[in-house]
Amino acid sequence: MAEPESTVINTNVKQKDPSRALVIAVTTRAIFNLEEEHKLYLEKGKEEYTRHQQANQDKPLPPGTAFAFIQAVQYVNKKILESNPAERDLFDILVLSNNSPESGVRIINSAKHYGLEISKFCFVSDEDSTQYLKSHGVKLFLSADRTDVCNALRRGVSAALVFQQEVQAPSTPLRVVFDGDAVLFSNETDQIFQEQGLEGAVQYERAMEAIPIGEGPLKAFAMHLGNMRKKFGQEKSPIRTYLVTAHSGRDMGIRAIKTLREWGLPIDEAFFMDGAPKGPILAQIQPHIFFDDGFHNIQGAQNVGVPSAWVP
Repeated sequence: MAEPESTVINTNVKQKDPSRALVIAVTTRAIFNLEEEHKLYLEKGKEEYTRHQQANQDKPLPPGTAFAFIQAVQYVNKKILESNPAERDLFDILVLSNNSPESGVRIINSAKHYGLEISKFCFVSDEDSTQYLKSHGVKLFLSADRTDVCNALRRGVSAALVFQQEVQAPSTPLRVVFDGDAVLFSNETDQIFQEQGLEGAVQYERAMEAIPIGEGPLKAFAMHLGNMRKKFGQEKSPIRTYLVTAHSGRDMGIRAIKTLREWGLPIDEAFFMDGAPKGPILAQIQPHIFFDDGFHNIQGAQNVGVPSAWVP
């Protein structure tokens, strides 16, 4: 497989072992707020955009939606290395960008300015940059481009779409919230619900209670996160994970909990909302990122300032 057009190794950051690391790829528009620049690109074209980025290369870009998540991931690495300096199961962050290396200097300078430990910057001229995800061992891909995300999911990589929003940087530890159906789990119950309504879905769940739910698009990422989480006792873990689902715990919670147990996936807290809006509980948790397949839930999270990622 061809390497991306240009990969810049960040020599200021200790490079991770890709066979052991939990590799997260973020696009520039996911990690920085490039909305004005993107508008310029769409309206005036690539040359004008490149000229603007070069003229402003020493002006740091403002943080984007995934910024606080990446900072929290760095904190986890720090805590892991404090307890075992030889540990190789670490987070590894790379930036995947459709910028040319010339216009990418501002991206690199911005990352340095904020002290972000990004190990590689990959500048790709191809229309579909997601073809390089597997060769870098990427386990999670965050992008502000829906086509990118759909392509990554088709390639079997956990991926989600981030929307630009003002994000309050939450404190550590790293807090990640997953929705259930069509995110951690398959959407089998959702399909029954569409066809047979709530009563049919409840009956289905009761009948299937002993059988684990199928895997969803973010299961692989959640499992890697869970394995890192297991390196620490519950009290001292720098990672906290949550399940926040629209289902009621009484009728559908048992199967979800049994499935997590079967997978060996530790979840710190599970909330079964029984159709209530998720915004208030998310405001309480203050996660660094919230993954959901429901667009209304993403909007509810954004309304309370929670960084959100949609799994289409």
